[in-house]
Amino acid sequence: MLNRLIPSAGKLLISEPFMRDPNFTRSVVLLTTHDNNGSMGFVINQPGNLLLKDITPEYTDADFPVFYGGPVATDTLHFIHRCQDKIQGGEEIAKGIYWGGNFEALSVLLNQGLIGKDEIKFIVGYSGWSEGQLQEEMEANTWIVSDQYHADTIFSNSEEQMWRDVIVNLGPKYAHVSKFPLNPNLN
Repeated sequence: MLNRLIPSAGKLLISEPFMRDPNFTRSVVLLTTHDNNGSMGFVINQPGNLLLKDITPEYTDADFPVFYGGPVATDTLHFIHRCQDKIQGGEEIAKGIYWGGNFEALSVLLNQGLIGKDEIKFIVGYSGWSEGQLQEEMEANTWIVSDQYHADTIFSNSEEQMWRDVIVNLGPKYAHVSKFPLNPNLN
């Protein structure tokens, strides 16, 4: 199932269906950086058990789910968004998708209820790979790389279905993979 697309910022990494690492089981990772020093991204389809208001008490009405971005630096909070018109200063990592930005502006938006769940994702931790590590994992068929997605996919509220949808969107060569059971022994 080797995928020849080169990883880069803004592309998606889709885990192979039987990945044994529980941090990445049926995960979709949005890459934020990929260079000679390594790679970084966020798992975007694994919501945690907390809401933003649970970890930032100053936002008492912020019932945004907080996603598990990966096993690295799980004491850090990140956000990706698609509202550059409201939150300037973010780094564009894909067409219309930004990482970070002016936190003071975000605070005002949150406190006034002027930002929607379909515009932003809050993420604890991140996924990281050292130099050459991601390439090795790709050669072992652990990841499929995709640039075939729309921003609506990233900010979808159907996280359980996202992995399947992204795989199907890759075309007939991969679509059958979306139907594999979570446990191959159940086949």
